[in-house]
Amino acid sequence: MKNQGLVNKKTTKLVLKNHGFFIFTAQFIIVNCLNILSVKAATPAPVLSVVQSPENTQHWIGITKRLQTIGVPYCVLPLERVKSAADWGDRQVLFLPNIETLTPAQAIALEAWTNKGGNLIASGAIGSLSTPGVRQLLKNLLGSYWGFSLKDKQQLKPSKTQLPAWINQKGIFGQVHGGVLVPNDGASKAVAVWNSQDNPAAVVTTERSTLLGWRWGTDAASSAELDTAWLQVALNRHISIPANGNQNITESAPNCPAPIAKTPSTSPTSPTDTINRASTTKQDEAIDQLEQTVRWDVVPNSHEPINPGEAAAMQQQLENLIGRVESAHLAALANAPSSDVSQSVKGEDRQLATTRLVTPIPNQEQVLTQARVVANNLPRLITNKNYALARQQWLVARNNLWKQFPVDRRLAPAEIRAVWLDRGTIVRAGGEQGLSKVFDRLAQSGINTVFFEAVNAGYPIYPSQVAPQQNPLIRDWDPLAVGVKLAHERGMELHAWVWTFAVGNQRHNELLNINSDYPGPVLAAHPDWANYDNQGKIIPVGQTKPFLDPANPEVRQYLLKLYEEIVTRYKVDGLQLDYIRYPFQDPAAGRTYGYGQAARAQFQKLTGVDPVNITPSQPQLWQQWTAFRTQQVDSFVTEVSQMMRQKRSHLILSVAVFPLPESERIQKLQQHWEVWARRGDIDLIIPMTYAQDTVRFQQLAQPWIASTQLGSTLLIPGIRLLSLPTLGTFDQLQLVRDLPVGGYALFAAENVNNELHKLFVNTQGKLGTVIDEPIPHRDPLQSAVTRYNSLQREWRLVLHQEKLQISPKVISDFHSQAEILQNALTQLATSPSPRKMLVAKSTLTRFQSQFRVWTREKNISNSYQVKAWESRLFTIERLLRYGERRLELNSQQRTNQSPKF
Repeated sequence: MKNQGLVNKKTTKLVLKNHGFFIFTAQFIIVNCLNILSVKAATPAPVLSVVQSPENTQHWIGITKRLQTIGVPYCVLPLERVKSAADWGDRQVLFLPNIETLTPAQAIALEAWTNKGGNLIASGAIGSLSTPGVRQLLKNLLGSYWGFSLKDKQQLKPSKTQLPAWINQKGIFGQVHGGVLVPNDGASKAVAVWNSQDNPAAVVTTERSTLLGWRWGTDAASSAELDTAWLQVALNRHISIPANGNQNITESAPNCPAPIAKTPSTSPTSPTDTINRASTTKQDEAIDQLEQTVRWDVVPNSHEPINPGEAAAMQQQLENLIGRVESAHLAALANAPSSDVSQSVKGEDRQLATTRLVTPIPNQEQVLTQARVVANNLPRLITNKNYALARQQWLVARNNLWKQFPVDRRLAPAEIRAVWLDRGTIVRAGGEQGLSKVFDRLAQSGINTVFFEAVNAGYPIYPSQVAPQQNPLIRDWDPLAVGVKLAHERGMELHAWVWTFAVGNQRHNELLNINSDYPGPVLAAHPDWANYDNQGKIIPVGQTKPFLDPANPEVRQYLLKLYEEIVTRYKVDGLQLDYIRYPFQDPAAGRTYGYGQAARAQFQKLTGVDPVNITPSQPQLWQQWTAFRTQQVDSFVTEVSQMMRQKRSHLILSVAVFPLPESERIQKLQQHWEVWARRGDIDLIIPMTYAQDTVRFQQLAQPWIASTQLGSTLLIPGIRLLSLPTLGTFDQLQLVRDLPVGGYALFAAENVNNELHKLFVNTQGKLGTVIDEPIPHRDPLQSAVTRYNSLQREWRLVLHQEKLQISPKVISDFHSQAEILQNALTQLATSPSPRKMLVAKSTLTRFQSQFRVWTREKNISNSYQVKAWESRLFTIERLLRYGERRLELNSQQRTNQSPKF
């Protein structure tokens, strides 16, 4: 009866809500009809649906006035009601003004709607706060994406190319405060640009879309006259385009608005043999579908032109993949038993042993040769405008090369192989027996470091004496205690992964069947600890998590006490800080965060100004406010580091961070992890470089891997497994192994499917009952020796096969110097001391310099392999720097503990 009462209450609220919607919509229809009747004798059926969301509510008066000025009949479509393609309605044109958050399900539905002939008009930073998959899909639909906001108003002017005939309205050019649009391919066209350096795009069109690079309907961005002129020409353009097939885009009755589904659709996932398992929540199912929908950079059978830059990139990408395949085979041979190596050296053809993962290819050399021919022929095909054939050959070559990866043999070096073990997997385990199966599987896969989700959405997963409430999904067991035991029995490390300033989650509330607005147990107990945006909301528009105020001393004391409880009650090997930042913001769009009670009081005391009254148009004060918030995060990381060293000096402190450019990250997140690294506060940085293909992954990860701003701190990139093809995952791992980095972290354990598990077992799995190889962040000096030994085996193999065209004298010198370095590294690892560290570092520097000379000729014929070797030597250099810091910390610890007389 209690549940029935709840259902009745919910039903009543829903009915009232629906009545409110129809009344609201009717008001707009009446207003529009009256406006149109004053001009025309008859009222035509609506041709335009205008989408309303919480993000454009504050602009709605301006949007409505401009629509009324145009006199176009339109429908108002609340975004929250959209669950499927039919919910987008049956109008010819859909207008999305200033909507920055769409769910994956809404984005998928939007694509289906446009595929049936719909036309899109959008404005502002469309989708910029959505998930990466949503942003990619919108980029494909609109032919471009919002890059960044311009600081000041700029003159909107025609592009250098001839204006299309449909731009025939007066008043479409003038002063506008907008943002730079980035066109994504040859199918899109910039029809208007900004009068600033390089004339960046301001209006971009495709056959069925128009994207306006400013927040339409806001007086602060543009005049009403300019806004209405642009919408009018865009409507004229799209309405004149005949829809594919029937005029009705959906089967909905031609009413206004279109019928809205009463319950969300729950389309099941469609798993395939090569796509990783998605999470079990409806939201994650939508993400999985979305990411399978998103196109690769090289689209099959597309006849779109390929510009010179794209042609060069395609050629380079294919050559790099050839290099990764050869590098993986060399590593596999170097790690193989001596009998296998001798057979290879004798020149016998070795057919790639097949597994379920791949279709066997008879001859590896044929595939490599064929791929090189394709790479060399790409410029000719593109010059002759054979674009579809060029793409087809590129994709076939890539897929054949993927199948040549030696996925049946061990080839992994001594590296950090980490995985995030998520709350969902822990909860589903249900107890020690279930969790032991998870750890068995991870250990077999060669995983040596587990980031165990210990605090999620404000709930600790263990029975805490500090936090208000344990996660209610855990009953009658302590997962953290069990996890530590299971990890150590298998020779693995376990690091407690904690949410720092984010202390609630609306999606988690759904799992618990509680009010979505519940802020979580911490803020429920201490509402004065809450942080706020500039509209007074603890959860910013379009986001799902409330945050604590890092400037509040009670907040900092609570978190330090909670983390102290974890590292003293449990024998964890480290602590990982996640959400060590403020929520996403866009100051240029008037969305900022950090206005907690403590922060406002402290900043006002410092400057005499309440930060809620500051805007980016006040550069000096705004910079002070940004620096103040950034410092709150910086100083807290230092406090956590100091606490850990005092309690257990050998603990590893890691951070999961965003790989945005430094200045943008500080403005939008107040996350300055370069400072934490340079200060030596953290041991390990994991940028979340999640990408659906190796090219984009490299573009995201390489700038941080090559950074010289991180002191002696180690960095390993994060790889998101969800929706990655199995061999695509291996390709990203091989790239990591060829770059100057000591490992990787996989997100997440729940996405390690059977195919990936088998691949990991074969290529990096443990050799005994426990994992006994060194882990770089725990034993950097021994890891340096082990990695150098692997390098030497590769060099000996290549020299024996006479693939390096080097004179006997140079080879003799090479062996001599390589042995000297081997001895220096071994002596340092065996008995570390400052003097031995100095010798090892100077010997390595000298060897690196000579190595470039020795491989000069090799560099011409196989530059990729040489660069990979140089990267691995640089990894050893980084391990020595990190090891030197650990030695200094240990020395300081011994000094502090020694008795004083």
